[in-house]
Amino acid sequence: MNSHVHPTDEDKGNGVELSTEEARSGATPHVTRYVLVWGLALVIIAFAIVLLSGMLST
Repeated sequence: MNSHVHPTDEDKGNGVELSTEEARSGATPHVTRYVLVWGLALVIIAFAIVLLSGMLST
């Protein structure tokens, strides 16, 4: 483990610095971007359906 304590944090009694990988403590499969893309696409499709149904009923 490559963590170390900052000299300025010794007075506080805490301050362990972790690397990015250690802080995450897990894998990052990049699923979030796919959820955001699909969510945005579905919102656009739903908006288009509502807009078209409003235009056709008028």
